[in-house]
Amino acid sequence: MTRLTDLTLLEAAAGLRAGQFSARELAQAHLDRIALLDEHLHAYLALTPELALSQADQADSHLAQARRQGSGDLPPLIGLPMAVKDVLCLAGVPTTCGSRILEGFRPPYTATAVQRLLDQGVVVLGKANTDEFAMGSSTENSAYGVTHNPWSLERVPGGSSGGPAAAVAAGLCLAALATDTGGSIRQPASFCGITGLKPSYGRVSRYGLIAYGSSLDCIGGLARSAADLLPIYQGMAGFDPLDSTSRQDVLTPIPLEGDLRGVRIGVPREYFIEGIHPDVEGGVRQAVETLVALGAQAVPISLPHTDLALPVYYVIAPAEASANLARYDGIRFGPRLPGQELLDQYLETRGRLFGPEVKRRIMLGTYALSAGYYDAYYGQAQKVRTLIKQDFDLAFQQVDLIGCPVAPTTAFAIGAHGDDPLAMYLEDVFTLPANLAGVPGMAFPVGRDADGLPIGMQLMAPALGEAALFQATHAYQQATGWHKERPPL
Repeated sequence: MTRLTDLTLLEAAAGLRAGQFSARELAQAHLDRIALLDEHLHAYLALTPELALSQADQADSHLAQARRQGSGDLPPLIGLPMAVKDVLCLAGVPTTCGSRILEGFRPPYTATAVQRLLDQGVVVLGKANTDEFAMGSSTENSAYGVTHNPWSLERVPGGSSGGPAAAVAAGLCLAALATDTGGSIRQPASFCGITGLKPSYGRVSRYGLIAYGSSLDCIGGLARSAADLLPIYQGMAGFDPLDSTSRQDVLTPIPLEGDLRGVRIGVPREYFIEGIHPDVEGGVRQAVETLVALGAQAVPISLPHTDLALPVYYVIAPAEASANLARYDGIRFGPRLPGQELLDQYLETRGRLFGPEVKRRIMLGTYALSAGYYDAYYGQAQKVRTLIKQDFDLAFQQVDLIGCPVAPTTAFAIGAHGDDPLAMYLEDVFTLPANLAGVPGMAFPVGRDADGLPIGMQLMAPALGEAALFQATHAYQQATGWHKERPPL
């Protein structure tokens, strides 16, 4: 008999409706697996078992009532256990952003994206680990410890959503909510062999997300397949008056089945650079051939300003972070360290409770925004960002989707880039452009390297082109079995 924690989200939803098991049994099975494995993975920062079982009981009540009445009119996600990255607020539940400076903080409200899923009956198992304030590519920067990759405990899961990705891959939840500022959903999805979606900027409300880079941050999802991700995306996307950057475009249902015949997939030459691991390049090129065999056309394209995305990102994102994190001074949120004067309190609190990567980015951003340097750095970076976006606009006049690697390598060893921040930043070189341009991206597994680690591919679409991403990825996953593989735990 299949374990409850081995089910896909859609299989679990069908089992609940058929009465094969209860939402409480499903939640308890995941809590038991967390108790068994999470001491090795450290995917979670905080568990909410009482809340989860209470939510599961409510779901069981609704399911039983629906069965008595013969009604199938239930939310698609009712009773399904998920994890939430610890940068998203959940009222009354500790939210730390992986930082000591928010230790003990319990927000008085819930993020819109989380609330919309709670309204559908989702069961929240806990808050998942993250690089501090989502700054990192490995989940080694969390103040509460490193998350380990379920495929190899000596490897990173990717970052900054390494906790949610490891939890999904290891069967510690069915799916997870996460965030992507420069690739933080897609890169961990690739490293952990699961499927992740970064929606178009503004498609999912950022209200209740503790901001890192406000013009880049996106809330998305992680699951085992595109089919599992679709109800999550549709459940949380849409206009929110509480977020002034939320898009008002009408959200229409997305049919998962789509015909790939005639779909043009652009293959940008700038994404197959010197230094990319040959197993990664081979896996992605084979995946493009599979999509072509399904009816798509592969079209060579160029995104000429790709090499500028990395320096542009590391001006804009730290600049926005330096402004967003100015509020954490020990007065309004989290712990306060003593000092003789008010300024001493600020300096002690921020100096001791922010981690090294956060302090590095605050200093970079403050410098870029300082008098005399704003035009030379931040202003110039915004102009180049426009060129990067124009690259995508021109490309999408020629093609429907863009296909490329997610990262130059598969999951690297814990500590491999510990003394080299630039090497760490380069892990996001293929994901940053989508955030700068505001377009959506989907990452999914397309193979394994010589060490047995997952290889990921990324598809990008024009803004609001999520439907094409779901249909192309689903078609690929119907034709292959990489998304069904599980780590040896």
